[in-house]
Amino acid sequence: MNKCRGFKFLEHTADVYFEARGETLEEVFEEAAKAMFSVITDISKVEKEVRRRIEGEGIDLFNALYRWLEELLILHDAEGLVFSDFRVEYVREEGDVVRFAGEAFGEEFDESKHVKGTEVKAVTYSMMEIGKDDGCWYARVVLDI
Repeated sequence: MNKCRGFKFLEHTADVYFEARGETLEEVFEEAAKAMFSVITDISKVEKEVRRRIEGEGIDLFNALYRWLEELLILHDAEGLVFSDFRVEYVREEGDVVRFAGEAFGEEFDESKHVKGTEVKAVTYSMMEIGKDDGCWYARVVLDI
């Protein structure tokens, strides 16, 4: 078992605040996406019927994580998709940018099958942290609900 891997929700007065952890930045991005979709629905009921590839870049690591989560949220809003599994191939600095690429697996939201959780309006930079402790990467993110 990966001692670093997972996510947990943290205390916040109005919005959703979570910490995602992993041995690598790729795992942190995957866990952050799982945390976000766990707010939207019960991801244990989401089957892997569709796959969406997401590639992008940010001006720094914070912006790259923001853009990754934002792209997933756009797919949710535009196509009605919910995701339960994520595979991030890379998160790496290339010159002046941080590039990322990965895939999200899920299906169209179905009210007869999926629990309607809390609507996530946006990813924010509020209280965002990315760092390393005890040999594990972590990211803390606030979602506007």
